[in-house]
Amino acid sequence: MKGIREVYGTSPLHLLLVLCSFALTVYAGIRLLDGDTIGVLVWFVGAAFLHDLVLLPLYTVTDRAAQALLRRRGQSAHSDRPRPMSGRINYVRVPVFISGVLLLTWFPLILERVGHYTAYTALQDNVFLGRWLLITAALFGLAALWLLASMWSRPARPSPKPHPNREPAP
Repeated sequence: MKGIREVYGTSPLHLLLVLCSFALTVYAGIRLLDGDTIGVLVWFVGAAFLHDLVLLPLYTVTDRAAQALLRRRGQSAHSDRPRPMSGRINYVRVPVFISGVLLLTWFPLILERVGHYTAYTALQDNVFLGRWLLITAALFGLAALWLLASMWSRPARPSPKPHPNREPAP
């Protein structure tokens, strides 16, 4: 065991899990490409271009804007330097990511674009938007509660000592 850890860098269980995930990926790829191979390849290439050329710049700019907004709000009145955010942006990123994945996965039902799925789900076609919005609200509510709990459990940091060469602000 020690020899594998020295050569591979981590536990043999990690290596086994990585090999199993590769085997599952190969199996899924073979099954997926068994039917309409050209259509699947066009879909993958199109999805890669859409992600890299449209979505990646879009959510990068949005994330930077949210960071700038939070950084500006976090500045104290006596200092020009922003206070460190200490990962608070993640309390917004995680619910947005999960909600976005749910929307991307279920958008035909959420936007009522496909009617024949109602026979499979045994639900009316107008319930999915409301449920997605409730799930999104619940995700943001849980993130807010988690942020409050982490702020409440973390002791307050003492204020920094003034620099000896500077006079305190009036």
